[in-house]
Amino acid sequence: MRITKLRLNQYRNYDALQFFPQAGTNVLLGSNAQGKTNAAEAIFLCAFGRSQRTPRDAEMIQHGCEGGYVGIELTSQTGSHIIEIKLRDGERKKIFIDRQLAVRTGELMGILNVVMFSPDDLSLVKEGPGARRRFLDMELSQTRPAYYYRLQQYNVALKQRNALLKGNAWDIRPGMLAMWDEQLATLGEAIMVDRRKFIDDISTVAYDLHKRITGGAETLHLCYQPNIDMEAAGNLREALLQALTQGAQEDIRRGFTRHGPHRDDMGVYLGDIDARTYGSQGQQRTAVLSIKLSELAMLREEKGEPPVLILDDVLSELDESRQRLLLESMKDCQCFLTCTSLDGLHKADLKDVRVFRCEAGQLQEE
Repeated sequence: MRITKLRLNQYRNYDALQFFPQAGTNVLLGSNAQGKTNAAEAIFLCAFGRSQRTPRDAEMIQHGCEGGYVGIELTSQTGSHIIEIKLRDGERKKIFIDRQLAVRTGELMGILNVVMFSPDDLSLVKEGPGARRRFLDMELSQTRPAYYYRLQQYNVALKQRNALLKGNAWDIRPGMLAMWDEQLATLGEAIMVDRRKFIDDISTVAYDLHKRITGGAETLHLCYQPNIDMEAAGNLREALLQALTQGAQEDIRRGFTRHGPHRDDMGVYLGDIDARTYGSQGQQRTAVLSIKLSELAMLREEKGEPPVLILDDVLSELDESRQRLLLESMKDCQCFLTCTSLDGLHKADLKDVRVFRCEAGQLQEE
């Protein structure tokens, strides 16, 4: 998979850009606040239909402008594709795939596969369950578009149920929650099954990678931690439905839904130590590197071709041995690497490297 052209208009600090990246490693070099991460964000936006930095689309429009544009041309095993995203202040963004308006964001999933590394990835281990659920949802959506649609439907049903719960308790009559409970149980079962399989698969790859990174000094284990006991439940859907119905009165009292995959987590253990709580920053960073490299390996295997890789100012966060492992893993990927200096790159055995100077929203090859 390869991006052949990136076009930006009135996007962040870019007035107008036409960038033709090469198939190998594209280094975006420059000082901070010059637009390196903005270019990386634009690629991410075309893969997932959302920014990794902000939930507010208007923030991506250049200051003082009414709208912005991001366009990407790419080639993959499925052929050539064009992805365009048009931003308009005060309106919902519009996504076009091969010049056709996409009715749903889910149509975008899997066309451009992207794995991104950034300093914020430490939140995958360090922060709460929400960060790990986002990771699961994004990766599963890239490989299983049906998962994305089920998740969207689940979130709509959850929002409706919670709206009822936040109302006056005396207005909630018997049976009012039943319709939403049925939907949440059916959709939730499928989501949980997909999440468990994905974590089982990625844990196997991450275990081997982590042993390699640490020289066998530590072992990494990932495990699915669902909101209900999947092993004890003979029928997962019925177990979810029972948890929702039996917990309805407490949900009404608290004003939110306490059971379901929206409360799931992923356990991250180094031996028998919970890395989320007790791991040092170095251990957490190494665990994240193992998980992200596993994501890269699994996408490569499942899609039959390497994804596009974005390394956004991440090399400075890693020591030399971890830098080397990361750079070795990306050799068959088209890569966009942002950095403020070329330190470390000269030691890596990289081929087809082109360096582009990023300054004030312009990219010029050095």
